Amino acid sequence: MTFQVYELPCIYIGANNDRGCVVSELVLLNFQASYRVRSMSRVDLAVELITSARNYTVRLLDTTCADDWFRQPPGGITHIAWQVGHLAAAEFRLTLDRIRGARPGDVELMPEPFLRLFGGESVPDPDAAKYPSATEIRAVLDRVHRQALKELSSLAEHELDSPTGKPHPIATTKYWSLLWCAQHEMVHAGQIGLLRRLLGEKPLW
Repeated sequence: MTFQVYELPCIYIGANNDRGCVVSELVLLNFQASYRVRSMSRVDLAVELITSARNYTVRLLDTTCADDWFRQPPGGITHIAWQVGHLAAAEFRLTLDRIRGARPGDVELMPEPFLRLFGGESVPDPDAAKYPSATEIRAVLDRVHRQALKELSSLAEHELDSPTGKPHPIATTKYWSLLWCAQHEMVHAGQIGLLRRLLGEKPLW
């Protein structure tokens, strides 16, 4: 299946199908033919959404002092360091582990202690001494993302409707695992943005 994507800022338009679409194709009705259209596979669409979400997260992180990563605002229950580590763990699970299963090199890519600190069942701790440094957490985030993009570039379209290798309450197929990765990242990017504001940073769009 391919998608017709009109190259307008932040708008992705998918063909209707039994699994839904990114934006209803009904909005196409009044578009003029002058807009450039390109076809995009579901794999390419998922990768583009994941990349777009990560680019926004990176913009937030690149404008936030590393000294603020472990600061929790008064009454806060989380900090930027946990958010970033959690995004790295989630991308590993959603784009690699649940797509192609465990591989021998995964221990170096995503160490088990890191998963315990930042996985879905983990709880943010205000004690920075219990975590890797901000630099180390960011390195894992970037490393996992590079590997995800590398492996997804060769993912076959016919695999997308297969069940994920491990159960997930939302992502029941490999395709939805990839789409949820992008959506999940934006949820946590929003939390990072809010933390930045509470720590005195200016908003970043």
